[in-house]
Amino acid sequence: MLRRLTYLSAGLAVASMASPASAYMVYVSNEKDNTLSVVDSNTKEVVRTIDVGQRPRGITISHDGRFIYLCASDDDTIEIIETATYEIVGSLPSGPDPELFVLSPDGKTLYVANEDDNLVTVIDLDRKRVVAEVPVGVEPEGMGISPDGKTLVNTSETTNMAHFIDTETNEITGNVLVDARPRFAEFKADNSEVWVSSEIGGTVSVIDNASREVKHRITFEIPGLRSESIQPVGVRITADGTKAYVALGPANRVAVVDAKTYEVEKYVLVGQRVWQLAFTPDQKTIISTNGVSNDITFIDVATDEAIQSVTVGSLPWGVVVHPN
Repeated sequence: MLRRLTYLSAGLAVASMASPASAYMVYVSNEKDNTLSVVDSNTKEVVRTIDVGQRPRGITISHDGRFIYLCASDDDTIEIIETATYEIVGSLPSGPDPELFVLSPDGKTLYVANEDDNLVTVIDLDRKRVVAEVPVGVEPEGMGISPDGKTLVNTSETTNMAHFIDTETNEITGNVLVDARPRFAEFKADNSEVWVSSEIGGTVSVIDNASREVKHRITFEIPGLRSESIQPVGVRITADGTKAYVALGPANRVAVVDAKTYEVEKYVLVGQRVWQLAFTPDQKTIISTNGVSNDITFIDVATDEAIQSVTVGSLPWGVVVHPN
């Protein structure tokens, strides 16, 4: 059944830009009010609000831009939303409590973390069928895949490990101990490293993809904030491998990190309880979801300055961007 589609104007002022930018649609999952906000990146306005399943969190988009895939965690399903119509046109058998997922580079396979059953579920998108289940550690959440598509990494929050999985055999080939409560995994574009954020540990572990060893731990210090308030979650690395952005949870900031020296260069103040991050396709802008302040923040990648925040739904969690 197709869910109700509502049209909503954000009523927000439009920020002036130095030069006209490409128009992108920003899709935001709102965990508390069970909606998906669609934001125009040029006008900085919410142009659609879509009712979706219960407790929506992880979100991604097909490589051709036709479909959004959305974890409806409390409904134990993944919803398929058509971007042309903003209608829910199907679902995928996700396994219980899907939290986060990652799409394979060829766009044919979706890898899903099932927190309640300690599994990674492998879904064939053409057939819309589960083709494998991989047992992992306790409370799996973070999901990352190497750009060559050969290696999947899942993080287990309670086991405090990053599990390396061979995508051809769907078997674990390595386990790397990281700091407490790992939440996200992000590969560099050259396949050399995977960065794993640890929410309670307050660090990002940089793991060598060849040796499967932690080569560096990035720490964060913000004057005036207690260390326990700095809780890394979402991580994104630029395609050229020069900069990384780390969402720092209740610190209300996004850290800008030199991805070669691992030095923190700057902290960008955004909304409250920043969760996840997404680049625009041209990588000129990165967008954060700020759960407690119910908004998203646009950050200029060239200057690492916050451009504007836009109110969305209640408890925004996941975000993905695609050209309109």
